[in-house]
Amino acid sequence: MDINQATLASAPEASSGAPLQFEFKASGSEYFRIWIVNLLLSIVTLGIYSAWAKVRRNRYFYSSTQLAGSSFEYHGNAMAILKGRLVAVAFIAVYNLAFKTSLALGFLMMALFAAMMPWLVWKSLQFKLYNSSYRGIRFGFRGDAKQAYLSYLLWPLLTFISIYLLAPMMHQRIKSFQHNESRFGVTHFSFDAKVKQFYWAYLVGFGIMLAGVVAISLVFGGSVFAMLASMRKGAAAPGIVLSLFGFFFALYLWLFAVYPIFLTLLQNLIWNHTKLGAHKIASHLHWGRMSFIMLTNVLGIICTLGLFIPFAQVRALRYRMECMSLQAAGSLDHFIADNQEQVSAMGEGMADLLDFDLSL
Repeated sequence: MDINQATLASAPEASSGAPLQFEFKASGSEYFRIWIVNLLLSIVTLGIYSAWAKVRRNRYFYSSTQLAGSSFEYHGNAMAILKGRLVAVAFIAVYNLAFKTSLALGFLMMALFAAMMPWLVWKSLQFKLYNSSYRGIRFGFRGDAKQAYLSYLLWPLLTFISIYLLAPMMHQRIKSFQHNESRFGVTHFSFDAKVKQFYWAYLVGFGIMLAGVVAISLVFGGSVFAMLASMRKGAAAPGIVLSLFGFFFALYLWLFAVYPIFLTLLQNLIWNHTKLGAHKIASHLHWGRMSFIMLTNVLGIICTLGLFIPFAQVRALRYRMECMSLQAAGSLDHFIADNQEQVSAMGEGMADLLDFDLSL
């Protein structure tokens, strides 16, 4: 596809000394109108409209994301996504029927599903990137099926066998596959984060989580033991129930607070080690701000019985996008489009229906 020369001429020149900040122009009120119509039409059509809903949502979010004065674009075809989802629905129906018919047949279908999953993820990555563009140039994904099976079948199996001690290494291998095989036109992305850096991020996140759990256990454990001791003297039992409730509530709040720390560590690690050609990508999420957004989003969703969901999505996306920047090594006008064949949406439709999350 040819570059839109008028867009390029009007875009600001990139300087190697000035990072270009990503901007997210979406608003909660605008997206609420899209979200509520998508929800109602999906319910009325028994889910058929959900493919068109996804295209509308993605087009809005992509067009709201800007870099150097230009927006991203989404080109996914709703009918193609719907076909992929129909195949997924049929497969899930056969999978459930197999277990009702025969346990052996059910496990056979489970093995078939596990064998298909890397292929689905591979096709999903191809579809997502091919149908994304910036300044008229499409992204692409050139990884092959063999690499997909190594990343999404072999490494998960090894991680399970190792009792998840290999989880950071698996994560590093997956991100290396995703980023190194991605393209913008003919320009390659690259990823240079090491396995030890993933282990460090996991250890920091796990260490913070464990420290909080121990502290909460010590605080409430003492109260529970005190209540048990007082019971022997004829004290009422409700105090113990209250202490147990406080323990589990505090534990839940702490685990909820730890998740943004882990998310922040990983997003910064992954994107700070990603480049597009000579252009370096940077991310500077802050845990405190991320935690505040997540907490207030949950409270807003609960208090509005779910109607705050689109506002919550926009708030979270805006912060994550606006914490990213591109340290340009020169002008962004020099990218060249690549001639790519159109890819099937079956992987995307099935992966979306089965809720594969590839973003992190």
